[in-house]
Amino acid sequence: MLLRSLILFCLAIGTFAAEEDVLELSDDDFSHELERHENTLVMFYAPWCGHCKHLKPEYAKAAELLKGNDPPITLAKVDCTEAGKSTCNKYSVSGYPTLKIFSKNELVTDYNGPREAAGIAKHMRGQVGPASKELTGEDCQKAFLDSDDVGVIGYFEKDDSALSAAFHTVAKKLREKVRFAHTIAKELIEKEGLKNGIILYRPKNLHNKFEPSSVKYEGGDSIADVNDFITKNYFGIAGVRTRDNAAEFKNPLVVAYYNVDYVKNAKGTNYWRNRILKVAKEYPNLNFAIASKDDFQHELNEYGIDFAKGDKPIILARDAKNQKFSMSDEFSVENFNAFLKDLEAGVLEPYLKSEPIPEDNSGNVKVAVAKNFDEVVNNNGKDTLIEFYAPWCGHCKKLAPIFDDLGDKLADEDVEIVKFDASNNDVPSPYEVKGFPTLFWAAKDSKDAPVKYDGGREVDDFIKYIAKQATNELKGYDRKGKAKRAPTDEL
Repeated sequence: MLLRSLILFCLAIGTFAAEEDVLELSDDDFSHELERHENTLVMFYAPWCGHCKHLKPEYAKAAELLKGNDPPITLAKVDCTEAGKSTCNKYSVSGYPTLKIFSKNELVTDYNGPREAAGIAKHMRGQVGPASKELTGEDCQKAFLDSDDVGVIGYFEKDDSALSAAFHTVAKKLREKVRFAHTIAKELIEKEGLKNGIILYRPKNLHNKFEPSSVKYEGGDSIADVNDFITKNYFGIAGVRTRDNAAEFKNPLVVAYYNVDYVKNAKGTNYWRNRILKVAKEYPNLNFAIASKDDFQHELNEYGIDFAKGDKPIILARDAKNQKFSMSDEFSVENFNAFLKDLEAGVLEPYLKSEPIPEDNSGNVKVAVAKNFDEVVNNNGKDTLIEFYAPWCGHCKKLAPIFDDLGDKLADEDVEIVKFDASNNDVPSPYEVKGFPTLFWAAKDSKDAPVKYDGGREVDDFIKYIAKQATNELKGYDRKGKAKRAPTDEL
């Protein structure tokens, strides 16, 4: 009992210690308190909000990470249900949590950055102060490079050169993603042997024997050249892919998923990364990354992997056409190399997430799955209205009987009514589904892309649309969707 109480006490102290770095503001002191702080990120929240509860520990950790930052950055919070109601109304807070950036007590912009501690801290550092920090000596340079993030330094004997101008322009453009510094200090310029140049430095925890720890810029004075140099070299041969930067990794992409953790297990993380690098360096036409399998379980699920066993990396890939490929053999340098050879040669069978093809598909609403999509939709020789749905979607359930009725009414027409469970099957290109239900119209024998349907959801709405769009006029309806009279026998 005593031990349990002691543990709870320690946890409480730890929570308090983290929370104490976040300012609690109210209507009474909001403007006055912000005036005392140069840069402040404010979280407007409600105590009952689940997303707020999830964000609070990350927010507190970010405040801790930003302590002592130059220029200073403060994190604050306002309870919109109690002492901060008027302030929340003033700033039009309509959902929780809402985050906004202030300079003194002046609103600068809404915060749309990451929601985890390291990402919040990095994003805020990129928002305040100059885009590029000036280094006046070796101590400044050493402090700048003592980081777990990539750093880019411009060395300019004259800070008004064309390259310097391009560097500062790119710094402003990429400030939220990349750390920049520049110097005209003679000792640093002589030390690096650059009178007018740029160097990209990789963080120490990513140093390896397969690529240089720093890369010198050898291009021209254009903004585009400097920008391309940084974006091309930023991640190196195999970058660390996180939820915040995932979109920056482009296809064709090969990802190794395992227990990536540079905080608790940097040595183990680099053990596997080095094996990835050893092979990846031989395939310059492919992009590579490592990623935490826990953070990207949703991507593993897309390849039919519900649980990743063991410590070895799981290798998954997408080609330039976004087709999916999975390395089925257990990871080894040899197996990885063989997989990449076959991937580049185009001899691998793409992975397709699909339900079984229905044994009976004779209903008036046809069922498409990933494996029979070409047969049921692309090559059916008919105009097609297709619904992408999810079984758990309330709007989809409401639409189901309407769709069935539509199928019955158009059973004798040159039109196919199709449904596709997009939660259990890979959605084929060029269809894009971001919510449920999503409907598309695909005209038969057309080379044009399918058209998204944004009309009404009643049977009459669908019939009017189909009657107008059908390649050939419907048998039972005119072009305006009005039912045609049935022919009568003449006496």
